[in-house]
Amino acid sequence: QVQLVESGGGLVQAGGSLRLSCAASGRTFSRYVMGWFRQAPGKERDFVGAISWRGGSLYYVDSVKGRFTISRDNAKNTVSLQMNSLKPEDTAVYYCAANSFWYKTSWNEYEYWGQGTQVTVSS
Repeated sequence: QVQLVESGGGLVQAGGSLRLSCAASGRTFSRYVMGWFRQAPGKERDFVGAISWRGGSLYYVDSVKGRFTISRDNAKNTVSLQMNSLKPEDTAVYYCAANSFWYKTSWNEYEYWGQGTQVTVSS
């Protein structure tokens, strides 16, 4: 129903910024809440934030509030994650994911996943 592909990862110095993009294939993109997750080495896949169907509602994990911003463009079938003031502890593989319901924060609550993109923050 929805295929997701992340892009935009890379290497950045602490304090820098990156913008990740997630492109969706399909004609039902606007029916999905879009979430971002990340998985650091040796860690579980953790919730980062999510954006509602039309982009009117957002929520983030405390550790990224004020630094990360999620947006979406349903006309282009894309969702983005703007990451500012990056810290070494932000280093992880970042995934976009889709599910049909609001306020889901666990990885096993999301139905569709991208392949992930590596973000590395150097100190």
